[in-house]
Amino acid sequence: MVRMVDNQPAARAAGREGEIQHLSCGRSRRAGGDIKHKPLSLSRARCTSPDMMEDKPFDRRLRRICRDRAAASFCEASYLHRLAADELLERLDLVTREFGVALDLGCSDGYLGDQLRQRGLEVTFADAGEAFAKAAGGVQCDEDRLPFADQSFDLIVSVGVLDTVNDLPGALTLIRRALKPDGLFLAAFAGAGSLPRLKRAMMAADAVQGSASPHIHPQIDVRAAGDLLTRAGFALQVADSLGIDVRFSSMLRLLRDLRAMAASNILQTRSRRPLSRYALAAAFADFGDNADPDGKTSERFEIVYLTGWAPSPDQPKPARRGSATASLATALRSTSK
Repeated sequence: MVRMVDNQPAARAAGREGEIQHLSCGRSRRAGGDIKHKPLSLSRARCTSPDMMEDKPFDRRLRRICRDRAAASFCEASYLHRLAADELLERLDLVTREFGVALDLGCSDGYLGDQLRQRGLEVTFADAGEAFAKAAGGVQCDEDRLPFADQSFDLIVSVGVLDTVNDLPGALTLIRRALKPDGLFLAAFAGAGSLPRLKRAMMAADAVQGSASPHIHPQIDVRAAGDLLTRAGFALQVADSLGIDVRFSSMLRLLRDLRAMAASNILQTRSRRPLSRYALAAAFADFGDNADPDGKTSERFEIVYLTGWAPSPDQPKPARRGSATASLATALRSTSK
């Protein structure tokens, strides 16, 4: 049974028109049941950045609404979530350590947590959206306001949510604190380089509209992701990326899938003024101009993967600087002869 902290806020898509085209590896950087929980609140007792008065850049309330709205149609566009979840499972299979208690943070439809349960783990589900959390029998909470006690889990997994967290450094710190010593954290989310076609199309729309407005949220690259793991206190941290091209019959099909993924625009600085029909037409035309001969346009998703371990005294550690007993230059000279 996972102990909660008192007084804290608490089938792949059949018939979709998007087609996953190919994958490309990116660079790497080292660096359960019914659970009673508290309702969400604005309490900052567990926040790691209490001095950050502005809750930006994302609209927290709208984020929850979008996730609740997506719950009914998530299965229609879950292909990226399933692909990323399967990748995390493959990485977990490479770990020889045994895990018993896990947290699926941002559980969505519960696919990843269900896979862990089939492997014999006790899984707690959590999501910022009430509908997802209720369907999984889990906890509704924001990732940067976790209600779990320290050292509650020996495995925490997360897919598709950390890129829209207001206080991501704080969220990662809370995740590390919720892990037992030598506990493992695995995560995946859309990172820098995602949706280049859509970005260009929306720029065309803004040019016709006569005003610029943010349509796609800031994205985290691999280097920044590795730095965030280090800042949060993880050991043996690794960040890498995997590029995926998905083909869409139209920009409307892409927008529908993003909405079903709960990946629509939730920036607080978004324009409340709807795009005119001429601006929309410009965006659709620009997106279609990049179509292949069969009429479908490839869009890019860069999935960033995070791996980090909660520090433990028995983990491997780098040798103390200056402790080497042999010269690297001497070794290189000897091998070149």
